[in-house]
Amino acid sequence: MGVGPDQAHGVSQHRRRRFDVRVVPHRRRSPLRLQDWRMRTKLATVLIIPSVAFLVLAGVQTQSLVGQAGTLGDFAGQVGIGREITALVHRLQQERDRTAGELPALRDASDDEDETDRVLASLQSYRDASDQAAAALRGAAEPLADADASWRDTFVVASQAYQQVGYIRNTLSTVVLSDDTILGNYHRAVDSLLTLLAQPTPGSDRPDLSDAVLRYVQFARAKELSSRVRAELYAAARAGGYDSEDAAQLPDLRARQLTALGAFRIAATNTQVSRYDQMSVDPAFVAAARLEEQALSQGASGSSVLDAEQWWNASEERHELLRAYEADVVAASARQADDASDAQLRETLLVVGVIITVLMVALLISVLIGRSLARSIRLLRSQALRIAQIELPEALARLRSVSGGAPQIEVAPAVVRSLDEIGELAEAFVAVHRSAVGVAVDQANMRRNVNAMFVNLARRSQVLVERQLELLDELEREEGDPEQLENLFKLDHLAARMRRNDESLLVLAGTESTRRWNRPIGLSAVLLAASAEIEQYQRVRHEAVADLHVVGHAVGELVHLLAELLENATAFSRPDTVVQVMGRVEGPGAVIEIADQGLGMSPTALAEANGVLATPPAADVATVERMGLFVVSHLAARHGIDVRLHGGVGGLVARVRLPGALLAPAPPPSLDPAPSPRGLPFAAARPAATRQPNPAELPVAGRRPTTVPRQAHPVPVRAEDVLAPAVPAASGGWWSREGPSSAVPAVGAGMPAPPAVPVTAGTNERGLPMRVPMAQLSAVTQPARPEQQRAARHDPDPEAVGGMLSRLYSGVRQAEAEETTEIPVPPGAWSEGGRK
Repeated sequence: MGVGPDQAHGVSQHRRRRFDVRVVPHRRRSPLRLQDWRMRTKLATVLIIPSVAFLVLAGVQTQSLVGQAGTLGDFAGQVGIGREITALVHRLQQERDRTAGELPALRDASDDEDETDRVLASLQSYRDASDQAAAALRGAAEPLADADASWRDTFVVASQAYQQVGYIRNTLSTVVLSDDTILGNYHRAVDSLLTLLAQPTPGSDRPDLSDAVLRYVQFARAKELSSRVRAELYAAARAGGYDSEDAAQLPDLRARQLTALGAFRIAATNTQVSRYDQMSVDPAFVAAARLEEQALSQGASGSSVLDAEQWWNASEERHELLRAYEADVVAASARQADDASDAQLRETLLVVGVIITVLMVALLISVLIGRSLARSIRLLRSQALRIAQIELPEALARLRSVSGGAPQIEVAPAVVRSLDEIGELAEAFVAVHRSAVGVAVDQANMRRNVNAMFVNLARRSQVLVERQLELLDELEREEGDPEQLENLFKLDHLAARMRRNDESLLVLAGTESTRRWNRPIGLSAVLLAASAEIEQYQRVRHEAVADLHVVGHAVGELVHLLAELLENATAFSRPDTVVQVMGRVEGPGAVIEIADQGLGMSPTALAEANGVLATPPAADVATVERMGLFVVSHLAARHGIDVRLHGGVGGLVARVRLPGALLAPAPPPSLDPAPSPRGLPFAAARPAATRQPNPAELPVAGRRPTTVPRQAHPVPVRAEDVLAPAVPAASGGWWSREGPSSAVPAVGAGMPAPPAVPVTAGTNERGLPMRVPMAQLSAVTQPARPEQQRAARHDPDPEAVGGMLSRLYSGVRQAEAEETTEIPVPPGAWSEGGRK
């Protein structure tokens, strides 16, 4: 036997957990392909790229501002150290000018050690003041160790020049040096300090700060030239006259002083110019200026020099005024540099803060918008996948399996409630879902209508077939011609098969069979009834059947199920083989095995067939083409019967497991008819003209049958003849339009009481009982009630029934060829699993 590879897939494969819903990609995702990126990655990229670009631009701007702030910070520090530089220059100028006046005395006292010590002692206070100013400068320069390289190099040059002045000091008492050598070291030290003072630069974009540096540098140079003029005049006063070099140098120094002072006045502010003018009218300043003009005019004419002490005291007072004014100018420039540096730092911090704030706000807004988009898309994706993989398949499955009216299918609203494109897309998904459900409801209604048509047509056909069977039964009882009786038997079998096809249509429409029994029936009788409904019934052999009984409401559909399996077993096995049927008790239920020696099936086809038997498929065109498998699977699922196909020795074994709920205890013996001499429940005999053959004479395919007289034809056995013997034609067999119990008249309705011993017409030459029509009608049609129980009966012998049906074998083949409702299978068209 075999079944086709029409394996159905149930709804269970669609039932996944909500968060496990996913889409299997139809191709491998490439991380280098833009369209394969996840939506979260795309949104992150859209947000990150502008943010990175903004950060780069903001970083460049911030770096520029930080660089400017650092430059101005260094500039402010360098300008601020100008206080220490001008202080050291002032002390060096005092020491140099005083030393220039004491050099002649040192030369004159070269042989007098005491005089030399006295002169050097008079210079020691100036040297100590210079050393203190130099130490203060070094302390102030330490924080600027990381300043620009040019300022550090200039500072190193100035430090070395000052160290050279220290060397000169130590050699004044031991080595006789020229005045130019000694004073030249002081000039270089002062010039290097003035160069360091002019080193700070704020950049080309800050001319106001450059002017601030220029102001105090020009004034410091003018002050230095004034100090050198003072030194020359003091040295000439101590020496008692001018030499030719001094007379030529003093006008040059005076001219350079006036030039530097003019440059200062140009760069200075109005307040600074006004204050200088006020300082220039100070009595001490005027007195020193008058003496200086007098000395310069006398030095040019060769007259006498100034008084040394008077000149020193007057010039010292003017020099202190210049120093005070210089300190104010340097302090003003330092304050201006500090203010510019602080302003630049505040601007930098403000810009950086604004950049960070804008970036954070932009990132926050971008993240919120991105999360909103990602959430909407994620919800839309989840709903779409849930609709595609869970809700819509489940709705279709519900509508596909519904037997009555279409249920109300609720379509969930869109999860995205926004009014943007994503919200519109979500509404479109819901609209598509509603349309799909509407189409499925329409299809369910259409299937219900088609099923109703099937049921109506099948019921009508059943009524006609039952009427045909009743008519054939009457004709068979009245016919005496063996030839005509044989033809009537053929028509009887074809009508029985047509009735089974009508029942298959009812199964196809999802309707239960109306053939029901109101009392338990023996399992052997059920198997015998199933054998009686197939064409090659004579090949079926009941090897061993347990003494079990099946509940009455399931007998009809169980007979149908077993008949389909037996039909398959006989159709796909050689005609010279037999089909073995066995029934045994297994646990709380029972197992029926139908074994053939047919074509068999491949493992793949066998697995597919068992899948269809385990999960009944929906009705479609393929189902109609493989009606047997469809009917078996649905009937088994309806009653909880497990049907499995197994590979046997040279064929297949169909194993049918009956649950304990389908088994019932044996009915009281009084409900069964009395057994026949052979133990078969034959209620009444056919007319005397017909003869029941002995089982020894039953023809088996492949073996020459025993010669039987022509007038002796086998009686065709139908399922109702086995399960409901003595049911009259008017009762409609085991099916009627009025329902299962309509054929059972009530007790006391004029029906005769059943005889204690079954009424027979004697036995034929084979020893079998002869029927007496209508003799035991009441015994069959009465309900199974305790007060109406009858004598016990025994289940019929399958061998005997097979003998009764043996002569129909040849006529059934001819009847199948004449049927137009089945599709013939051409020779050689069998394939693996290509069974009914």
